[in-house]
Amino acid sequence: MTTSPRRYHITTFGCQMNKADSERMAGILENMGFEWSEDPNDASLILYNTCTIRDNAEQKVYSYLGRQAKRKQEQPDLTLIVAGCVAQQEGEQLLRRVPELDLVMGPQHANRLEDLLQQVFDGNQVVATEEVHIMEDITKPRRDSKVTAWVNVIYGCNERCTYCVVPNVRGVEQSRTPEAIRAEMEELGRQGYKEVTLLGQNIDAYGRDLPGATAEGRHQHTLTDLLYYVHDVPGIERLRFATSHPRYFTERLIRACAELPKVCELFHIPFQSGDNDILKAMSRGYTQEKYRRIIDTIRRYMPDAAISADAIVGFPGETEEQFQNTLRLVEDIRFDLLNTAAYSPRPGTPAALWENQLSEEVKSDRLQRLNHLVNVKAAQASQRYFGRIEEVLVEDQNPKDPTQVMGRTRGNRLTFFTGDINELKGKIVPVKITQVRPFSLTGEALSVACC
Repeated sequence: MTTSPRRYHITTFGCQMNKADSERMAGILENMGFEWSEDPNDASLILYNTCTIRDNAEQKVYSYLGRQAKRKQEQPDLTLIVAGCVAQQEGEQLLRRVPELDLVMGPQHANRLEDLLQQVFDGNQVVATEEVHIMEDITKPRRDSKVTAWVNVIYGCNERCTYCVVPNVRGVEQSRTPEAIRAEMEELGRQGYKEVTLLGQNIDAYGRDLPGATAEGRHQHTLTDLLYYVHDVPGIERLRFATSHPRYFTERLIRACAELPKVCELFHIPFQSGDNDILKAMSRGYTQEKYRRIIDTIRRYMPDAAISADAIVGFPGETEEQFQNTLRLVEDIRFDLLNTAAYSPRPGTPAALWENQLSEEVKSDRLQRLNHLVNVKAAQASQRYFGRIEEVLVEDQNPKDPTQVMGRTRGNRLTFFTGDINELKGKIVPVKITQVRPFSLTGEALSVACC
């Protein structure tokens, strides 16, 4: 009698770091003989990889969990796991709220999933949220794409922004060695991947914790050095990196991006607020003037670079006038993409305890006004692509129109054009842009490039 394979399902909430962690954990489960199941109700192991940046993401996790906890009462052999930032923050409290859980594990424990599951299968309920040294990524992630891949270069964050829960849940900064990063990229190149995004919660801090400084006293491991070191990995045609912090963004890094042909002209640099007093209350460590200087420097080297950012409205104590300073920054800089959020108090952060919280009405009104401006400015920024020829790396079929394929320009604009995915997937195609929308483009392929 053959036994059917055990099946697993992972639901991922939140940021790119979480997606990268989920891919690694999926790789571990497949090594253990599990098979992926699209439908969580067919799976005997369910893992929620969670995010705690905003309250609604957290609530969603609890509602998903509730459904599976009920199912577990009828199917006791169902394994339920909560991983990621909510797990790190809530720890044992999660077990008290949802006693059906088998394993609660923080993001630093992603590579230990097999050992932790072994303890679960031995009959234990396990909470793994203690600080650990990140083990080198020996796992082969089960990557969702065959064309683009994430590569983690630094975990954790040493910043102490007053609104942010990340340092509490992802721990202190730990950089991987340049050799390990390059080895992972070489393997991706051999597997046919064309684009790599280097990831870190605060990627400009890369290397500060690695031993070794040069005679001039400059650290020899910086993000800039890393870009030079991995730039020529065979097979990888494009390099991106995220997320940057304005405090550490140097002209040397900008110059490297301009000099190195594979590094895409795209910069994701959150500014959070356009008002200096609010930036100070957030403990961001820079002024809006400094932020503007960074953008000016980028545009001096690469006039056409795409720039995206994150912004928070309704931070405790924010006045209408201070909010107007944020609008002014957005008006002046013309971002290609801006992730916006109304401030949401997070447990364990200083700002959550302050008395001067704003009402939900004020927050949502400001968010709507900001979003309206973002859409107007993004539509204007998009106009520059009309009639241009852009290089598009083809990733997939257009789910809404099977005659079209979709991919991204070097500036990360989603672009659609007519073509056969079987022939074009993973190719870089010159596309003449015939239609522009605020956040995506449509065009016609000129010819299929050889690469």
